[in-house]
Amino acid sequence: MSSSRSSADTGACRVTRHVDFRAWRDAAGLGHGTTQGAEVLDGILEYGAGAGLRTYTDPHAEQPVATRYCWSAWVSPPVTPGFAFTSVIPSWNACTPAGTWVEIEARVMHQQTASRWYTLARWADSDLDIHPTSVPGQDGPQAVVATDVLQAPANTAWTSYQLRVSLLRHPKATEGPSVRLLAAVVADDGSPWTEPSEPGVGRGVELQVPAYSQQIHAGEYARWDSGGESWCSPTSTSMVLAFWGRGPTAEDYAWVADGIADPFVAHAARSVFDYAYGGAGNWSFNTAYAARFGTTAFVTRLRDLTEAEQFIAAGVPLVATVSVEADELAGAGYGTEGHLLTIVGFDDEGNVICNDPASHGVASNDEVRTVYDRGQFERVWIGRGGGVVYVIHPPDVPLPPAPSEPNW
Repeated sequence: MSSSRSSADTGACRVTRHVDFRAWRDAAGLGHGTTQGAEVLDGILEYGAGAGLRTYTDPHAEQPVATRYCWSAWVSPPVTPGFAFTSVIPSWNACTPAGTWVEIEARVMHQQTASRWYTLARWADSDLDIHPTSVPGQDGPQAVVATDVLQAPANTAWTSYQLRVSLLRHPKATEGPSVRLLAAVVADDGSPWTEPSEPGVGRGVELQVPAYSQQIHAGEYARWDSGGESWCSPTSTSMVLAFWGRGPTAEDYAWVADGIADPFVAHAARSVFDYAYGGAGNWSFNTAYAARFGTTAFVTRLRDLTEAEQFIAAGVPLVATVSVEADELAGAGYGTEGHLLTIVGFDDEGNVICNDPASHGVASNDEVRTVYDRGQFERVWIGRGGGVVYVIHPPDVPLPPAPSEPNW
């Protein structure tokens, strides 16, 4: 039931959590960035004419070989959210044909002093050309890379940031990579929490999201995150894709062995696997995977369950990350430092209806639906998990109106 890192529970009282989300998409958004050999055509960032050559040796290849790639890039304008923040989580929606990949970087500023660029991902939508990976070993006095999160060291906060995406193409590739969305969510991770929110517009609404259990995959394909018992994130992502009628085709997962139930979950686990992290719980990799199937998908942080209710009322399920000590979430039947599940609705009292892929450790899709106490859930999701969610929706399905300090 592995996932990415979780935030500390520092709660003493309920306060407003500072969160800011920015996305560059379409000509209006991507047109405000600076290009190096890339170009924006019909609202999509394309490889363009290229800006030069660089060499990359895939450290996770069976036989690593230095390979030359042509590259181009796009750099966002600086973003100053208006509050001091301590984390940056990027997202991207990209297409990487054979022989291509993308690299996602961020740099942060305190006042006028900028850090170096930190690499958050080297990503492709398959593992045939490069092995998708985060990049450990970059920790410094200005920032720390924690898999999919750029974090501030202790007693440090930032005032602004920039993103950079590089588009890489093998000289023999017939097409270049493209990007239709680049986004980031930043937050002040020191904001405390203890009190649950009051039920709102989602009360009594339940979306009919297909229920899949990660437990039925126990022991399968152990080379990807020790097998299915750790596949909470790709299983949850697969639920939401199925809700929208999206996902891989039988041809896509034809490599999965006969007799394996829900083979599309194995396809998702392989596709989101982070070879440096050694897990399938990289948040940004999961949303990038979901975007392969025509959805708009990104990672953000919500402030409380009233915001989650707005998504449910709008017909949009969420994947949420929780950190749970044993017996802390009644009905869960497990304890874990990090776990992903799907928020599909709220009962009449405002308690949270989840499709929890690890529910009670039972290997059955019929046992996935679980109702969790609102206050207990909010504590382990906001107080410990930082309120992280995956938002996955078709472009023609609108999201609820964003708050004045936008986090979607």
